[in-house]
Amino acid sequence: MKRSIAQYHLPGLFEFYELYKVFLPLFREHGEYFYDWCDIGSVYGAPADCIWGGGRAGFGDDDAKKVLDLMKGYGISARLTFSNSLLREEHLLDKKCNALCRLFEETGDIQNGVIIHSDLLLEYLKKNYPNLYFVSSTTKVLTNFQDFLKEVKREDFQYVVPDFRLNKSFDRLNTLTQIEKDKVEFLCNECCWFGCKDRKRCYEAVSRKNLGEHYPEHHCTAPNAEQGYRFSKAMKNSGFIGIEDIQNSYLPMGFSNFKIEGRGLGSALVLEFLLYYMVKPEYQIHIREAIYLDNMLDLF
Repeated sequence: MKRSIAQYHLPGLFEFYELYKVFLPLFREHGEYFYDWCDIGSVYGAPADCIWGGGRAGFGDDDAKKVLDLMKGYGISARLTFSNSLLREEHLLDKKCNALCRLFEETGDIQNGVIIHSDLLLEYLKKNYPNLYFVSSTTKVLTNFQDFLKEVKREDFQYVVPDFRLNKSFDRLNTLTQIEKDKVEFLCNECCWFGCKDRKRCYEAVSRKNLGEHYPEHHCTAPNAEQGYRFSKAMKNSGFIGIEDIQNSYLPMGFSNFKIEGRGLGSALVLEFLLYYMVKPEYQIHIREAIYLDNMLDLF
């Protein structure tokens, strides 16, 4: 049976707690503001100084219990982004990361998850925290479709996030079974250059940083990299997935999971993602007013 509801996996569990504290009540209390074809599947992130972290260097500093209480109150799954690709045996006993896994595992009716790269960490978590579910991270940079398909077939993972350059491979994607399609979680708003050859090295540099290892800084060589992230630029990316794509292509094909990136950005830009992907245009000003006034926003 083809799915009719898009499940969004949103960035900033720890990083943007204050934003979600205002946004989630609006989401639940004002259903008329939001598209009826989407919902929130999870919110993901990591606190600062987590050596298991990867993808982006964590900078969230909100209390984990407070964060989990917010998600539990709205029935939303919380995910830890533990996608460090360079972990060794000695890193598995890290007290902070283990404490977070214990806390996330013991939250009652809502199952929480871990976004993961390292098979070493995967085996450790399966043994020690069996009530968590696992998401195969996009940091694996699975650009070869057969490698991606092999990952989807792994029973260890409830979801698999392919590299964004497979997003429009519709002929091959449509060969998946419905069970396999249910596991695919597309990264929608990547700004990275479509022809980038350094993506894996970029993620490895973040992994080293989270481990406290000192290596030469990674410098992106993509065209216009000095501009940083621009949503307008992401929208022109060949792998960009917009709301029309979701409604007219992905949902009819049976895909229902979509990841929004943005943990390393500011909350104002993440709000723009939420507005674009979830809120009807005529109600976007209502969301902005509620959030800006609640936070007494000053632009300068």
